[in-house]
Amino acid sequence: MNKTERMLAIVIELQRKGVLRAEDLAAKFETSIRTIYRDVQALSEAGVPVAGAPGVGYSLMEGYFLPPVSFTAEEAVALLIGADFVEMRLDAEYGAKARASQEKIEAILPQNVREETARFRSSIRLLNEQGSKMRGREKETFEQLRHAILQKRKVRFRYSKSLPDSDGDRHNERTVDPYGLVLSQGVWMLVAFCGLRHAIRHFRLSRMNELAVLEDSFQVSPGFQFRNHRAADDRNVTVRLSVDPSIADRIQESDNFYMESFEPGEERGLATFRVRRVEDLLQWTLGWGAAVRVLEPESLRERVREEIQNMLEHY
Repeated sequence: MNKTERMLAIVIELQRKGVLRAEDLAAKFETSIRTIYRDVQALSEAGVPVAGAPGVGYSLMEGYFLPPVSFTAEEAVALLIGADFVEMRLDAEYGAKARASQEKIEAILPQNVREETARFRSSIRLLNEQGSKMRGREKETFEQLRHAILQKRKVRFRYSKSLPDSDGDRHNERTVDPYGLVLSQGVWMLVAFCGLRHAIRHFRLSRMNELAVLEDSFQVSPGFQFRNHRAADDRNVTVRLSVDPSIADRIQESDNFYMESFEPGEERGLATFRVRRVEDLLQWTLGWGAAVRVLEPESLRERVREEIQNMLEHY
């Protein structure tokens, strides 16, 4: 990074973060503090209103904004494809904002960069296939939750679980404090404080029904930081499957959430999974028919036998 590029980057960082020390900027751009001092002085001489306070750091004077930044063709492609992704994966409101952003980016590109960007984009596609985006109801759920999160309002919904409770019920009502939305393994999840369980829980948007945004407000639990949050991994059951070579590629491409590893072999492949309970993998295993054999645990082998016997009774 040359001096001109670094000076521009310093202004962008100050505009983004407000106040930064010379030490912070030096670490960010991998240079010396003395170099940062010289860059800031050069910016001031060029008319950029950088204010410095001893022991506090540098900041831009209130009201100053960086003039429009030029993009390379690669940078423009990254932004435009990112907007394509937003339009595909988020709700209708953000889809419209994404299209408007694309138009603004394209409008400020010089003609030669616009033409080069168009060539790049024509060689990249995001296919809008079944399963690659949210369905209509899920998009509505996403939009409602997004507004509830921004407004810090509680939500109530009926939740469908993969396995029934001890009383046989697969559905129950939840009232939660919505903290944030996470895209994991192609599935949108709500991270929320659950009033029923009195703990942080994760809910698939596709399993929510009858969602209502309530008037009641909430405060985020002290100490909780959404950006740093990681769900506790309680997948304590190891499953190993022997896989016929004819479907080895398809097993790997299935990108199963629970798969830990796959070891190909000349005679049979070995797929290893970690699950919370064997039922998490039961239907998926059955779907491969005789091409997959359960090596362990015995409890899953038994459940497979039971399901096959039940199927035989129907035929």
